[in-house]
Amino acid sequence: MRQSKFFMPTLKEAPADAVAESHKLMLRGGYIRQVTAGVYAYLPLGYRVLRKAEAIIEEEMENINVPEMIMPHLLPATLWQESGRYKKYGAEMFKLKDRHGRESLLGPTHEETFTEIIAKNLKSYKQMPMALYQIQTKFRDENRPRFGLLRGREFVMLDGYSFAATRDQLDQQFDDQKNAYKRIFKRAGVTVHPVIADSGTMGGKNSTEFQAPAAIGEDTIATNESGTYAANLEMAKSIDTFKQEAEDAKELTKVSTPDCDTIDKLAKFLNVPATRIVKSILYIADDQKVLVLIRGDKQINEVKLGHVLDADEVREANTSELKEITGSEKGGVGPINADWADKIVADETVKGLYNVVVGANETDYQFENANLDRDFKVDEFADLRIANEGEPDPVDHEPLKFTTSIEVGHIFKLGTYYTKTMGADFLDNNGKAKPVIMGSYGIGVTRMLSAIVEQHLTKNNAIAWPKEVAPFKVHIIQMKMNNDEQTELAEKFEKELSAKYDVLYDDRKERPGVKFNDADLVGAPVRITIGRKAADGIVEVKRPTDEKATEISVDELDGFLTKELG
Repeated sequence: MRQSKFFMPTLKEAPADAVAESHKLMLRGGYIRQVTAGVYAYLPLGYRVLRKAEAIIEEEMENINVPEMIMPHLLPATLWQESGRYKKYGAEMFKLKDRHGRESLLGPTHEETFTEIIAKNLKSYKQMPMALYQIQTKFRDENRPRFGLLRGREFVMLDGYSFAATRDQLDQQFDDQKNAYKRIFKRAGVTVHPVIADSGTMGGKNSTEFQAPAAIGEDTIATNESGTYAANLEMAKSIDTFKQEAEDAKELTKVSTPDCDTIDKLAKFLNVPATRIVKSILYIADDQKVLVLIRGDKQINEVKLGHVLDADEVREANTSELKEITGSEKGGVGPINADWADKIVADETVKGLYNVVVGANETDYQFENANLDRDFKVDEFADLRIANEGEPDPVDHEPLKFTTSIEVGHIFKLGTYYTKTMGADFLDNNGKAKPVIMGSYGIGVTRMLSAIVEQHLTKNNAIAWPKEVAPFKVHIIQMKMNNDEQTELAEKFEKELSAKYDVLYDDRKERPGVKFNDADLVGAPVRITIGRKAADGIVEVKRPTDEKATEISVDELDGFLTKELG
């Protein structure tokens, strides 16, 4: 490709509102241009990278026998109403009506659409396991689109779906997809951590995220030094190292604690450590009143709580609800005589505590010397706390490290979450109707491009594209376009190398500084500069991460390229 014919509108400076380095570089390099907030055009340079990333995905899906197809962008609202997600998905959904008043939406994901087709066409256990995928534009009305391709309202995504007759089949499909995703990210040059994650509005109970560590990342992951544990902060577990010495139970005593509506205030007023206090918080879980207990020095993780309660919506009771239900304002709620609670659940930190302080269900009053089982009961114990950095991980007991990261992929064991609701049944080997067991698999392809750039910045703030996704593998730069010897050698290289590699030949009549600056933004794995020693059969080669170019003879070039590019 001749650079004089290649549309690559570069910028000397990135726009002031561009914060992420990937956003700045992709704008400066002429990879993308914003059309409206959160919506981008992919210019020739960016589209080449996008298509190469898609090609890797297509090859790896082919390797696990998953065929590609395509679904419509415009979907009927009735499908999402049937699954129950039409309201649950919230304001991020683009909704519209046609001229007849029928409600539709622009697909943010396609579980319902695939389930409907499967319900009509997959009727026997003999047809499974089966999996399908598409690479398609998705639409989500982000409240604050930002960071370029990292959080947009229109983006390219791989979404795949598996269909199984048994749990064993689903487990195998999930593992096949997980391993394929690892290969995809490795080939694309993205360092990822597969982490335990929350399924959110997708449904199901078992999911894994692929998180790419990056300074601009919006997520936080918890890992250990050995790499044997990794989890999204929402799901991270840790070992509680606090142990209270056993004590004889003391007499339960009610005490006045004026204006102590926080743990810090209460601990100071009573002159006790936070570990001697059991915090009680009332939650509304769907239509249940649930009292949640946790040791005073810990915080409740509402995502974990939602999983334990198997509730669609979990929220803390507001001030008026708290007063009406418990008779107390904030800080006075407790588990003793809490007959108003439908259920009492406690974090595991509440076990093994003696003579603790709990709310008396009366504003500005607490009980001292409360003891589990003697004074109050708990219906269920679970890990409900937010893990803290430095606490031991649950696998090798190493200190947890927190890292900011970008979610580039997410895979789910959906189970029968959609198929039961939407009537996607099959006949098993005994002729009995059962719901199809589903998995869902996604990669944010355009988001992955930003993650690659974030992880492959050079010292001079340029891009060093991994070779499988680089827009061009070889960038030929001719210093003087009016020099016949340089032109002859450059055109010879262009013809010969184009048979093996994607080649960009800078044939523009521009100053060397302009050409080199643009070459840094192209980020080809190998740059060949043809300059004043062309007549002597000497050229310069440079990788994006090299500080200086290296002179080599024309005869050595083929071996160098083979070593670098394969």
